[in-house]
Amino acid sequence: MWRAPMVPYLVDKPFDRTPKVAFMFLSRGRLPLASFWEKFFKDHAGLYSIYLHTSPEYQNEMPESSVFYKRRIPSKPVDWGKATMVDAERRLLADALLDFSNERFVLLSETCIPLFNFTTIYNYLINSNHSFVSSFDDPRHIGRGRYNKQMWPTVTLPDWRKGSQWFEVHRNLAVEIVSDVTYYPIFKEHCRPPCYMDEHYLATLVNKLRPEMNSNRSITWVDWSRGGSHPTEFVRKDVTEAFLNQARYGLNCSYNRGLSSICFLFARKFHPSTLEPLLTIAPSLLGFDP
Repeated sequence: MWRAPMVPYLVDKPFDRTPKVAFMFLSRGRLPLASFWEKFFKDHAGLYSIYLHTSPEYQNEMPESSVFYKRRIPSKPVDWGKATMVDAERRLLADALLDFSNERFVLLSETCIPLFNFTTIYNYLINSNHSFVSSFDDPRHIGRGRYNKQMWPTVTLPDWRKGSQWFEVHRNLAVEIVSDVTYYPIFKEHCRPPCYMDEHYLATLVNKLRPEMNSNRSITWVDWSRGGSHPTEFVRKDVTEAFLNQARYGLNCSYNRGLSSICFLFARKFHPSTLEPLLTIAPSLLGFDP
């Protein structure tokens, strides 16, 4: 990771290049929805980069014809709710920053799907004036109640934020995240269960460093309506055009100081059994090739 902070903050790029979106997949192992993503990426080479962080024990490789072929980065074990989760996210960012053409960076899991075609998502991200990091002040015990007074004075209670793990950031903000040596050690030492670092570190860091660069919302849709510590997992019978359109156009939000009906570009959590209906719906709904 040490090389990434050496990437300079440049406004004027040293050469003409087409900006790319870095798609960073944080996965336990295989990508059960890979064929759906293959259709999403088809015919858009040069506009995206792919990075995979999997469990070190997972050694299977995708076919040479796949966009995921040899896209794994050096990985380490990841435990849910612990600092190793944030370590993996920073590792993905660091690798992706080494490609100077990468301008936007989105974190995804193996259960994520795109809600629109590639062109729509690419234009939405590349033309955005803000990053998309969920960051909010939650007064409940699962928000402010997780703050550890030992973080003071580096991180104060008014600084404290909560948010979704699944983020999207501009290049300049990505550099600041992997360069952070001030706040990360504080969180690693003092944010332990019931404080979960992946829910608080980035949300608080962005609030501290660059609040003006952030939209304070995630672009990855999830369903928390059933309660619990994990969002709803969707299975084959759940996948319909009406269901997907609810995620695609369910509300309005701010985008570049205007109002947009497109607020979420991705959705999770989708069980492997959803692949067949997704591939069936994709051509008409998302504009993929059949």
